[in-house]
Amino acid sequence: MSRIVIFANGTLNESERLRARLQPDDRIFCADGGTQHALAMGLTPEAIIGDLDSVSSEVIEQMEAQNVTIYRYPAAKDETDLELALRIAVAENPTEIMLVSLLGGRLDQMLGNLLLLTHPDYAAVQMTFADGAQWGRLIRAHQTVTVAGQPGDTLSLIPLTPTVSEVTFSGVDWPLNQATLSFGSTWSISNSLKDKQATVRIGEGMVFLIHIDQNFEEE
Repeated sequence: MSRIVIFANGTLNESERLRARLQPDDRIFCADGGTQHALAMGLTPEAIIGDLDSVSSEVIEQMEAQNVTIYRYPAAKDETDLELALRIAVAENPTEIMLVSLLGGRLDQMLGNLLLLTHPDYAAVQMTFADGAQWGRLIRAHQTVTVAGQPGDTLSLIPLTPTVSEVTFSGVDWPLNQATLSFGSTWSISNSLKDKQATVRIGEGMVFLIHIDQNFEEE
């Protein structure tokens, strides 16, 4: 399994928890200002993508000296830096792309960042994101996903299409069996892991599976 981790220019929460999620063979890409987050964690990116308005020229020169690939785009462009980074990452045909530091700051950017994962061009890649004690994965039509954790962890399903059919959710305190979820409903929010593993299977539609560690404390 190959994975590309993309640092966005959002808020980096609980860097040590993120470090524990990283794998030795992860490839690190940075969307513009996300470079600062990667460097703060002692990580040298493989690639930096964007218009580079959030990275100093000194940092770019240092990265070029370390043979980091720089994809420089004009400031006047149709895509965000993160979308450009995602497209470049998808072209590498990884098994998974995990987005980090993509939450916080401007609401429009945050919502746009999350919904980027739903683009049909990325359907062949497992799309996940991590933010401190919170982790998420996009589940597309006819997929089955198993998630591991600790009893009491919060598990939520967020519908992303008008309906999500044949939803079976097992291993949780409030299981579902061939249920239909509706976009805009909170029915499937705040379920909890019953043991150490749960399984989600859906028919038609698309959902976010959100996993929150039981010791998460919202500030």
